[in-house]
Amino acid sequence: MASTACTLLLFFFFFFTCLYISPFAAAAGNVTYDSRSLIINGERKLLISAAIHYPRSVPAMWPGLVKTAKEGGVDVIETYVFWNGHEPSPGNYYFGGRYDLLKFVKIVQDAGMLLILRIGPFVAAEWNFGGIPVWLHYVPGTVFRTDNEPFKHYMQNFTTLIVNMMKKEKFFASQGGPIILSQASFLGLSSFHTFIFLETEHLKNGSGRPQSFNFQVENEYGYYEAAYGEGGKRYTQWAAKMALSQNTGVPWIMCQQWDAPDPVINTCNSFYCDDFKPSFPTMPKIWTENWPGWFKTFGGRDPHRPAEDVAYSVARFFQKGGSAHNYYMYHGGTNFGRTSGGPFITTSYDYDAPIDEYGLPRFPKWGHLKELHRAIKLCERALLNNKPTLVHLGSLLEADVYEDQSGSCAAFIANLDDKNEKTVHFRNVSYTLPAWSVSILPDCKNVVFNTAKVGSQTSTIEMEPEQLKPSIASPHKDLKPLSWEIFVEKAGIWGQADFTRKGFVDHINTTQDTTDYLWHTTTLFVDVNEEFLTKGGQPTLLIESKGHALHAFVNGILQASAAGNGTVSPFKFKSPVSLKAGKNEIAILSMTVGLSNAGSFYEWVPAGLTSMKLQGLKNGTVDLSNGTWTYKIGLEGEHLGLYDANGLKNVNWRSVSEPPKNQPLTWYKAVVDAPPGDEPVALDMVHMGKGLAWLNGEEIGRYWPRKAPNDKCVKACDYRGKFNPDKCNTGCGEPTQRCAYCLLVSFALQSLPIVYRKYQESYLIRGITRIEQLTWYHVPRSWFKPSGNVLVMFEEKGGDPTQIRFSRRKLSSLCAHVSEDHPSFLTDDLHKNKADLELKCPMNMHISAFKFASYGTPTGACQSYAIGDCHDPDSTSVVEKLCLNKNECTVELTENNFKTEICPGVTKKLAVEATCS
Repeated sequence: MASTACTLLLFFFFFFTCLYISPFAAAAGNVTYDSRSLIINGERKLLISAAIHYPRSVPAMWPGLVKTAKEGGVDVIETYVFWNGHEPSPGNYYFGGRYDLLKFVKIVQDAGMLLILRIGPFVAAEWNFGGIPVWLHYVPGTVFRTDNEPFKHYMQNFTTLIVNMMKKEKFFASQGGPIILSQASFLGLSSFHTFIFLETEHLKNGSGRPQSFNFQVENEYGYYEAAYGEGGKRYTQWAAKMALSQNTGVPWIMCQQWDAPDPVINTCNSFYCDDFKPSFPTMPKIWTENWPGWFKTFGGRDPHRPAEDVAYSVARFFQKGGSAHNYYMYHGGTNFGRTSGGPFITTSYDYDAPIDEYGLPRFPKWGHLKELHRAIKLCERALLNNKPTLVHLGSLLEADVYEDQSGSCAAFIANLDDKNEKTVHFRNVSYTLPAWSVSILPDCKNVVFNTAKVGSQTSTIEMEPEQLKPSIASPHKDLKPLSWEIFVEKAGIWGQADFTRKGFVDHINTTQDTTDYLWHTTTLFVDVNEEFLTKGGQPTLLIESKGHALHAFVNGILQASAAGNGTVSPFKFKSPVSLKAGKNEIAILSMTVGLSNAGSFYEWVPAGLTSMKLQGLKNGTVDLSNGTWTYKIGLEGEHLGLYDANGLKNVNWRSVSEPPKNQPLTWYKAVVDAPPGDEPVALDMVHMGKGLAWLNGEEIGRYWPRKAPNDKCVKACDYRGKFNPDKCNTGCGEPTQRCAYCLLVSFALQSLPIVYRKYQESYLIRGITRIEQLTWYHVPRSWFKPSGNVLVMFEEKGGDPTQIRFSRRKLSSLCAHVSEDHPSFLTDDLHKNKADLELKCPMNMHISAFKFASYGTPTGACQSYAIGDCHDPDSTSVVEKLCLNKNECTVELTENNFKTEICPGVTKKLAVEATCS
């Protein structure tokens, strides 16, 4: 997705290889295409794909993520390959833990799904340094992503390594395997890896084999190419030839490359791709990245994209001739450790995706899109084997009809009006469409889905706090206080200085990203006769920095902190400082918060101090910028490996009865039990300042509960009209990484015509509920042992560790309501087109009780439903009979279940609220 640091539209180059295995064949066979779709073994394929990045979750989560995607109606899993995770130093490769690529591929294959593998090697993706290893920048003579021999050498080595791994597993068609498609895609607007949204001011600046693979070389290069001149053009040609030399022997595609040469297929990346046209009329229409949400930055607001609009964009794409579609992201996950880029991208990469950061379906988005996928698949034959007929039905109203002489027919009716509901007459039948919506008719008669009518359940999520419990072999351990140990860093140079020089150095070139931290120290002598020493007042320190953040210490005491933000990394600040007569030591801890991940020549983007002055002395302003500065790379605790399980015993930790509060530069350690249960776990760090956290040596990541601005948020999100990343922001004035999933509880009052007329705004809007101010950082369950878990944190500026909690992410209730005239279907037989209500608890849970159930005219919203004037008194007993003690259930709104004869002339609905145990 996108980085806010870039001010150019981006254009990247992809090489994809897709593999497909038919459940009835051992090899992929022939792969071709025409203007309607990819054709595999002579059969057209309509594909729905989901991006899941393997290192943004953990191996224990991968089977569940793939399973949930498949249950959501997805055919294909897509992921990048993260070069800097796999080659941490030249020629030293790592494919373990979260980077076990083959294990991830095999999990996808065991699920019988397709796979898109995007090698890159450049990925952008809000990932540190765009996925290219930092060490490569320091190979003499290297310039990234142009006709540069050192860069091409290492890029080809890594690409060939990954391709050969896939060949060894016999995934290629030439080996009797399933590879069907290669892609070299120049991406104009990226997977929103550094997408600049020009419309918003904020972003100006079944078989045993995988069924589809997609190998990518380069990424989003096209818009950058011009900046590199002729070297860029030569690099493009070289990259394509290098990819082809891997001998995949399958068709190619390019993303957002309008001048892609025949026979390369040009594809689209955006929030909307219905108007996109391939470069040649002989090519199919493919959407490689649809962004169902957006990324976050530390101190930024929380973006949300309504499910109704995501569904609208997908339906419009297929309505207008699309045949393959991918969500970026379907599961965003977590930027563990120091893997986030940007800079300032948060540890959470939740992305408001259909599967949330913790690996569970995000309702109603996941459920709504599942219904959409099912409806589109009902149209597959008609869509892919016929040309559309466009029917104008009125102002901002149109239908696209796919029909042949055999009677096969599918229609998509669209209301493009972003304000008003409209009624249309199509083939002698009236259809009412909400504003900004598409209705899908797989038989050109029955509406089985409307993008704005959300019939999926909603969920109420609670993050249940758990005290950190000590790991003590005692039946009364709950009565014993948690034992803490600390290690305090020196403010300034620890051990022997790394070097001394006049003036400032570039932070990134100095640390080479081996750490976030770089100490700068100097001394200042203050005359005893300075007025501020006798008359009061304080001198003022003025600092300018290219980014990203700093803490300023004088004589070991923290004076001030400052930082840039996700839009502008450089910053200036001034702050009063306390000085004493005589010698004063000034120590500045400069910090990076992820490296730039995209842009022309992005590897040269600097960071660190550029100017420091002191005002308020009798001799005027003192410029310290060109003075003598002493430098130390990293922290002593990092050098000692305080976070490493092997290093914990070799350090003089100091036991304390009570951990110090609001103390900067402090390492904290506690040995704790795992939280009870099997729910996902987070670490609540709202009472801490800024730093890093580990559990049992695993990197949880950066924490920073930095507050967002107080403006430009919405209390309710109107799905109607074009989406942009600032349209539906929440979290104003709140600390970063509050529970993104918990903030928006959707109470869409869908399905009832009376609702459209009388309560249209309630229908359009999602209610936003306030929750307690907390910030959560995902800690995967698989990282815990039953007891003896070592929790380590480094706190930079001070916080209260006694307030740290684990939180168990629990679903407290399910809500759903649906009208009897809501588009629905139970089977592919469209004559059984009855409305139904579906409920589903998380895995390993069941429906244990109903708090509310009413068939009739219930009012209110989730957690506040009430019986209306019309009510079937047997409602509760009906839903209990059908659903209690089941993981999921379906309740049909039929006369077999309810008294449908009550309240004649009134459109009735069913509303329920249930609990899962």
